[in-house]
Amino acid sequence: MKLVLASDNAHKLAEFKELFRTLDTELVSKAESGAAGEVEETGVTFAENAFIKAEAVMRAAGLPAIADDSGLCVDALGGDPGVRSARYTGRHEDSDADRYRLLLNNLGDRKDRSARFVCSLCCVFPNGDVLRAEGTCEGTILFAPQGENGFGYDPVFRPEGCDCSMAELTMEQKNAISHRGKALKQFKEEWVKYYADK
Repeated sequence: MKLVLASDNAHKLAEFKELFRTLDTELVSKAESGAAGEVEETGVTFAENAFIKAEAVMRAAGLPAIADDSGLCVDALGGDPGVRSARYTGRHEDSDADRYRLLLNNLGDRKDRSARFVCSLCCVFPNGDVLRAEGTCEGTILFAPQGENGFGYDPVFRPEGCDCSMAELTMEQKNAISHRGKALKQFKEEWVKYYADK
């Protein structure tokens, strides 16, 4: 079974491949599937954006497609950057460091630094069936970046129960606690149930 990840993000593809390796599924990137072009994320929630991306890539590739929309929600910033996490600076071409520096600047020296990563997953099949899952990872925003692993806001996010940033965890440690890891665990259960009914 071939499944298309509705993304060309190499970091994301590596995480998904690791988390999917126990299923009898060949996970390919959007580019590998022949589905070209960016999909405009017009949803106001992570779940809406995940569906928009998965459906568009499924139609372009003619194969089941899975998409995630994920981001960081900071309580003291009213939930920002939220669904705009990848576009927080207003420019998609800016670096991860540009985005987390802006976040730290906007947060300043506020004491309330509670935050969470959220991941919504959606898989759309050519027959119209849809599978969904969601995971969260609670934590706090650090005052300065720490660590070299991971990507996105990982260097400035300390997961609950950890004494280091997300960027200081190994891939295995991160997958065990991350929003994406939790969403994929839930998704794999939905996937197995879906195919058990076929």
